[in-house]
Formats: sequence, structure tokens, C-alpha cells
Amino acid sequence: MLTVMGATGNTGKKVVELLLSAGQEVRALGRSEDRLAELRARGAEVFVGDPSDAAFLAKAFRGADAVYTLLPADRESPDYHADQRSKGEAIIQALQDSGVRHVVALSSLGAEQPSGTGLLATLHAQEERLKTLKDANVLLLRPVSFFENFFDALHVIAHQGVNADAVDADLAIPMIASRDIADVAAKALLRRDWKDLAIRELLGPRDLSYREATRLLGARLGKPGLEYVQLAPTEMTQAMMRAGMSETFAGLYVEMTRAFNEGRVLPREGRTGANTTPTRFEDFVDELALAATER
Repeated sequence: MLTVMGATGNTGKKVVELLLSAGQEVRALGRSEDRLAELRARGAEVFVGDPSDAAFLAKAFRGADAVYTLLPADRESPDYHADQRSKGEAIIQALQDSGVRHVVALSSLGAEQPSGTGLLATLHAQEERLKTLKDANVLLLRPVSFFENFFDALHVIAHQGVNADAVDADLAIPMIASRDIADVAAKALLRRDWKDLAIRELLGPRDLSYREATRLLGARLGKPGLEYVQLAPTEMTQAMMRAGMSETFAGLYVEMTRAFNEGRVLPREGRTGANTTPTRFEDFVDELALAATER
């Protein structure tokens, strides 16, 4: 039995699907019965509950040979750090109570730094909590920017005719498709072949700037002149709040982009064959184009 948190999210759903395809028994965890219905129909055992409820999580983890964990992000939370801390502590308590021996945890590049990285600081705190687990083998997966982040850009492109963010236009960042993270996570859950604490960086096929990604997306959308505009920190914060995100989340996001721009979020190992994943942004833009037509 393998348990997967965030089973309706970018990585979790794909992990469940890969495990089911491999013939594994899977418990799929989420907050919405309706959104989990598809996975139930495919054979997953569905658990619906609050990720900050340690008792719920312990029940879902108990008896599992391995667990995939993550910190579900609530972008509307008025106190993002407190919300993440509550979920993180519940996960640790549940892992201790259930006696799970193998844990795959989604983290991020930059999580080795305790502060000054905005949203990533919550992942540092969770990594530190995971390190306190006794008799557990923990694999930390550290990707960075998801291709899926560009789904949020589609609304801006449609209404303002540009893509905009606070990241430097020409800063090359390791960008990755969530399906490639899920593939690594699913294989790790199946093999359970690491001991103690292990860290695996995941860097996508190549580093990519926001300017280049915007150009590739624009070409696929039939907007060959699509431009990327770098927003000032206050402009980005205000834009995110107008989109419904909390002030604390927006502020932490902007602090994270500042850490990117200052070169403080980097792979420790450099790019290698082991941390380079196959899905190219040039191929992923088809999914973005399809979503744009459905809006």
C-alpha cells in the first residue's frame, strides 16, 4: 500500500495515476470528494480530510509501505507561514504515529536556506522537521519552477496582452513539468531503495528565462509578438492581491522572486544527467494552448 497526499494537485494526481498503472494499491488523499472521484473510479482508495488534521493523516498513512507528502499551498491564507506550519507539524505527527518507514517529500531548490527566500522558507522548516523522524528513510525532492505556473499567466495574457511577473526577464531558471516530478516520486515509492536522508534535485531539461518561455508560449498561442514585462515588487504584490491572493502570500512570493533575481536559489550539484528531466517547455505549451482555448 502506498499513500499519496495532494492527490488532486499538480504532482500528486500524476503520482497516483502512475502507481495505479503499475498495479499498486494506492490511498489518494485530498480535501474534495468530487475531485477525488476520478481516482476512486480508477481503483484508488480515497481519503477525504484536512491536511492539517494529524489524526486523519495518521489513519491514511498507517499500514503504508511509503508515503508521498507535500505542503498544500493555500494562496488565500491570511498567515501563510502559520498555515504551512500547521500542516507541516500534522504531517510529522502522523508519520511518527503511523510508523511509516519510507517518505518521499516534495520540497524545492533553495530549501536549504532558513530565511530570505519567501515561500521557500516554509519548505526549509518542513525539511528540518522531516530530519527529526526516527527510523524513517526520507527522500527530499527539490525541483524549482513548474511549467504549470504559466497557467496563471493565461488570464493576464488574455486581458492585458503581455505576460508579467517579478522575475528578471533574462534570468535562466531550471523549469520542470510536474509529470517529470511525479515520475521520479512514483519510482521512488515503488523501489524504496534509499536509506536515511537523501536529497534529489530535479532541474527540468534546461534552464529557461521568462522572456524565452513567453516567446515560445506566444508563438503557440498565435501571438508571436507576446512580450514579458518585469513588474516592480509593489506592482507584483498588488496584482496578486487583486487576483485574490492574500497579502502575506503575495509578499512572500515577491521575496522569493527577489532571491531568484539575486542568484540565491541555485542547484547545489549543478546540472547532471541524473537531475535533468525529459519534458521540454516547447512540448508543454500545447497544454497551455488548450487551456487558453477553454477559458
